[in-house]
Amino acid sequence: MEKKLSSSSYLVIGVMLFALFFGAGNLIFPAQLGQNAGTNLWPAIFGFLITGVGLPFLGILAMGYSGSRNLQELASRIHPLYAVIFTSLLYLTIGPFFAAPRTGAVAFDIAIMPFVGDGNAQIALLIFTLVFFGITLWLSLNPAKIVDRVGKVLSPGIIILLIALLAMVVIKPMGAIESPQDSYSTGAFVTGFTEGYNTMDALASLVFGIIVINAIRSMGVTSKRGILAATAKTGVVATAFLAIIYVGIGYLGATSTERFGLFDTGGPVLSQASTYYFGTFGLVLLGVVIILACLTTAIGLMTACGEYFHTLMPKVSYKMFVVIFTTFCFVVANFGLSNIITYSIPLLMFIYPLAIVLILLTFTSSLFNHSRIVYVAATTVAFMISTIDGFKTFCEIIGIEYFEWLAPIVKFYEQSLPFYNDGLGWLLPVVTTMVVTGIIVRLQQLATVRA
Repeated sequence: MEKKLSSSSYLVIGVMLFALFFGAGNLIFPAQLGQNAGTNLWPAIFGFLITGVGLPFLGILAMGYSGSRNLQELASRIHPLYAVIFTSLLYLTIGPFFAAPRTGAVAFDIAIMPFVGDGNAQIALLIFTLVFFGITLWLSLNPAKIVDRVGKVLSPGIIILLIALLAMVVIKPMGAIESPQDSYSTGAFVTGFTEGYNTMDALASLVFGIIVINAIRSMGVTSKRGILAATAKTGVVATAFLAIIYVGIGYLGATSTERFGLFDTGGPVLSQASTYYFGTFGLVLLGVVIILACLTTAIGLMTACGEYFHTLMPKVSYKMFVVIFTTFCFVVANFGLSNIITYSIPLLMFIYPLAIVLILLTFTSSLFNHSRIVYVAATTVAFMISTIDGFKTFCEIIGIEYFEWLAPIVKFYEQSLPFYNDGLGWLLPVVTTMVVTGIIVRLQQLATVRA
């Protein structure tokens, strides 16, 4: 008879999963959302929770449900070459391109920037990120138990510290909630939905899912049904903590605008709120915890990326990959948090639909008997739309006219695809493609059986 896990085991693995998810973006984006959404906070935060909590939960479940050993194996249901390209791009996105450099930039913005004048900000960022990624490199090259131990202490510590801060926000709000800004005034839910992409947790869940499943297996659960049930329960623990923190920090951001004004990013919102409620001691305590949390996240991302690319290219050593990736992170981090966030958006608009479609296909796979045709058709449709979304967003961000070849395609999509201007133009075509190709496959298989 298969072993059943205790409630404490679910809690331990759930907190471990929370620690894996919890990084720089989990703090700054809900704070920024709260500031900009204002009185439209609740529809905005609901949209944010769908992509920031719901999708990561589905990603974890998808890995358990699929029975795949890793993301590349799951994505190979579409095509082996696609699997390598998609998995590599996903690792680079949550690693050296954006998420890992962001850890250093967020740690600086929250912990160091309040003590540094604007005139010295760039040199201070250079020195801090040099030390931050130097430590990341050292600990990634020499994986030690200290990282695990710090993580185990930090996770409950972060939860307690943030809940204390959020309790003060509820008991004694900093100010009245003000009017919404920009797109939050007309489409708060959809804006919140696409803002949730920035956490990158849905992408990370396709990597972290295997870590959770292996932890569950090591505790004696081996059947597919048992693993899926245990994965769901631990996922609920982790995502419940995330949801509570997102809602609380969103509310903190919304109540901070009257007192502090609008900030470019969410980092200063948290540091100003900590100073307001707990003085310099609170700011220093928050800063230390955030630096350690961002550091453990950076080490985890560098280790995961180094291991994956070493398996992909065994002739290049794990250590060489880690050196290359941490050096790249150091360079990117010095462009500043605001730039990192801004320039990550086009890539996220491209890769997120592909990741969501893979999750949807995983759950519905048995309905079309795991036919590769359905996987390829749905992914191709998503790719055709999300690629244009990525280029379109890039042009808008850097303030240039659409490329000559891009303009007519964007115009056609705007006129033809429901929800296209909300960043969800891929959704209906993909679902339609899955249904139509799925029915065709089933009819063909039925005809073959009868023949």
